[in-house]
Amino acid sequence: MSKPKVYITRKIDEKYLQAYQDELEICMWEKEEEPVPRETLFREIANADALFAVLSDSIDEELLSKAPHLKIVANMAVGYDNIDVEACKKHQVVVANTPDVLSETTADLGFSLIMATARRIVEADEWVKQDKWQSWAPFFFAGTDIYGKTLGIVGMGRIGEAIAKRATGFDMNIQYHNRSRKKDAEERLNAKYVSFDELLETSDFIVTVVPHTKETDKLFNQAVFKKMKSSAIFINISRGKVVDEEALAEALKTGEIQAAGLDVFDEEPIRANHPLVGLKNTVCIPHIGSASVETRTKMVRLCLDNIQAVVKGEPAVTPVS
Repeated sequence: MSKPKVYITRKIDEKYLQAYQDELEICMWEKEEEPVPRETLFREIANADALFAVLSDSIDEELLSKAPHLKIVANMAVGYDNIDVEACKKHQVVVANTPDVLSETTADLGFSLIMATARRIVEADEWVKQDKWQSWAPFFFAGTDIYGKTLGIVGMGRIGEAIAKRATGFDMNIQYHNRSRKKDAEERLNAKYVSFDELLETSDFIVTVVPHTKETDKLFNQAVFKKMKSSAIFINISRGKVVDEEALAEALKTGEIQAAGLDVFDEEPIRANHPLVGLKNTVCIPHIGSASVETRTKMVRLCLDNIQAVVKGEPAVTPVS
């Protein structure tokens, strides 16, 4: 009896797959960083029982119509806005993601961006590397304190709570805005629930960890940046499409806000001519929120655990639909 066929859309080291190869026939795109061409994916999906996808892969009606044997799409991410979930339901394809395992790592990255922007770490590093360090002065690369400042978190899910937990070590005043109050989090983290406008007007650091939906599309726009303090630092580790990037670039250029740290962008990957890349008060990194070896290993295993369960006729471990 032939084994169920799994197609993985990026190259993954064989050592992460060995434990599953007795039960699954695993094929994959041979390049780690380049996306699989659409035509190749169409060809491979025709005989696949399962698809192991990454966030940049578009799973839509066109693709699903070419996959008569497909039982599951396992997305190596928490978000799944790259997947047409309704189309998957129509084709009776299970969608699974990788929640929980990346919350702490992504929170580490989010807090790293707070520190890098506040203390001008990247800018100072470049100064040294370009051999510009000739002297020292009292306000030489003076940044902004983090300790004791007010942190505003927009979206108090698992990652938002993990960021708040880190902020307690810096004795920050934690406030948040969410679709619903999280009274348990308020008690555990000494966090205060405030309106969106109050958060914008009173926070020294604003971190967004909301999903991309119709309601959050371009949530952070020109009007929103105008409400922030001129000393505010904005951090986005959620989805690029929740930010109007032109408005953010203008706010940074004019001093409407002080700085920004960004892990995600509207269209990825971005190029060096992107309007946010050349700004000294902006740190731009290539969507690496969950990129630790430990966490990415857990994500790979969870995707394959989901696939293994579904092809056996069992429920997915972490189903979206």
